[in-house]
Amino acid sequence: MGVLTGPLPLIPPAGLTGSQQAKGPTVVALGGGHGLSASLSALRLLTSELTAVVTVADDGGSSGRLREEYGVLPPGDLRMALSALCDDTDWGRTWRDVMQHRFRSARGGASLDEHAMGNLLIVTLWELLGDAVAGLKWAGALLGARGQVLPMSTVPLTIEGDVRVTAPDGSSTVTTITGQARCAVAGSLESVRLLPEQAPACVEALTAVELADWVVLGPGSWYTSVLPHLLLPEMRQALCDTPAKRCLTMNLAMDTKETSGMSAADHLHTLRDYAPEFSADVVLADPASVSDLAEFERAAGMIGAEVVLGRVGASGRRPVHDPLRLATAYQDIFGNS
Repeated sequence: MGVLTGPLPLIPPAGLTGSQQAKGPTVVALGGGHGLSASLSALRLLTSELTAVVTVADDGGSSGRLREEYGVLPPGDLRMALSALCDDTDWGRTWRDVMQHRFRSARGGASLDEHAMGNLLIVTLWELLGDAVAGLKWAGALLGARGQVLPMSTVPLTIEGDVRVTAPDGSSTVTTITGQARCAVAGSLESVRLLPEQAPACVEALTAVELADWVVLGPGSWYTSVLPHLLLPEMRQALCDTPAKRCLTMNLAMDTKETSGMSAADHLHTLRDYAPEFSADVVLADPASVSDLAEFERAAGMIGAEVVLGRVGASGRRPVHDPLRLATAYQDIFGNS
């Protein structure tokens, strides 16, 4: 192979792709962070026609620093999605580990500390190409990714939320907090919104949603990874208008730092409050996460969905999805459509 000179082309050359498999249904998975990685790790076992649409509101850690210093989309959740789709070969796994590697100096305080190598690589590709989608295609080609990764929006987004604070005397006030990192640990959020309010959605992501057989939303942090897709006007419209079937995947843990005191049914009520025009065909939940099945089924019915219960959690104490169990549940759902 010759040495590459001049600017990179926007599309990677043929041959830099993952190993082939039976195509399967065309699926778009939406979310962010660890939740989206879980669904992608399962879905990649069922289809090669897979697109991840990732939130771009992260403002913490390495992503937050790069976003602030370079004015780019936060690359961290995009990197995690790419890593979940890496080719299951020595090549793919090696590049996955390279992408996930974090720099940590022995003494601490170095400028690269806590930066993920994949974040730096993605930002490098963006600078060389001047195109976010093309940069992600090149990063995916390097990993032999089974599917493509797209940003939800072409501009960095900010999550703003209202949280009720109780004073020592028992009185309470509503305080506005800004940023995904702060909202994620705020406790019970009363409302959230995206800034800028009319941010553009990624055109390629809108097209993928329109052409999909199935759209999978969740699991993930409810207010900061799942709801943002329904808060972006163009994406919400696409999710409502698509002829694809829609599957909403519930989290394993309901009572988190950003959903304090909420039940599984409350999660569905919240989604309906923010996007009353959105409907789903199926809501997938682990029975261990549903405290009141009758209430949950009623809430699912309000968004037009059938409840499918399946044990999709991994063995152990941590509430994480098991890729094989989740893949089996998705296969049953897709096969029964």
